[in-house]
Amino acid sequence: MILQTRAIGKAFGSVLALREVSMGVAAGQVTCVLGDNGAGKSTLIKILSGVHRHDAGELLLDGVPVSFASPRAALDHGIATVYQDLAMIPLMSVWRNFFLGSEPRKSFGRFDVATARRVAREELHAMGIDIRDVDQPVGTLSGGERQSVAIARAVHLGARVLILDEPTSALGVKQAGVVLRYIARARDRGLGVVFITHNPHHAYPVGDRFLLLNRGTSLGEYAKADITRERLTSLMAGGAELEQLEHELRRE
Repeated sequence: MILQTRAIGKAFGSVLALREVSMGVAAGQVTCVLGDNGAGKSTLIKILSGVHRHDAGELLLDGVPVSFASPRAALDHGIATVYQDLAMIPLMSVWRNFFLGSEPRKSFGRFDVATARRVAREELHAMGIDIRDVDQPVGTLSGGERQSVAIARAVHLGARVLILDEPTSALGVKQAGVVLRYIARARDRGLGVVFITHNPHHAYPVGDRFLLLNRGTSLGEYAKADITRERLTSLMAGGAELEQLEHELRRE
């Protein structure tokens, strides 16, 4: 495992956001973290990405306990996070956004524009991403294309673990499929991927392991061979609660 949590916990004052949550992220695998709003998904990824420090349990990188002081520290250890807002500037070109904050430099510190354009085009192509023109504003791309640029950027910058925060939540069926395809390509390049989602139908096709959260606690971590899509959906929806709701809504 590249990254692991062991009985990790986090409290904000008297509110217990996470309690004894354990999970693992392996190279070349996708670990899906599923849960409804308020389940603790955001708190978990903020601990993994260095935004928050855990209060209990252990966070291990290559088997060694760590505690990241900042997102920059996590990134320096190869943990890249792509949030829903993508941290992109819509009016800037694709290649400028690709290198935002990590610009290649010539001598005397000048921005190497030619190299940035070429590398952005090559890296996107290597991921199978067909962007018509890397000079076009990133805001003109579709939602799925913007997500794919963010994924390719993280891969290029040397990420070992790629954390994706609800990358398909605001996308239609076709664009969600585009993003899932690039998640699989990142996995196939040897990255450990953490895919945060509330949609089991997006998680199951690409996932290797599934962690289910409910109100800050774990409902279990399952290998794909150990759980069906239907069981995953049932656990996500509340199982018996959903059956009771169906009974209440049924016409007499």
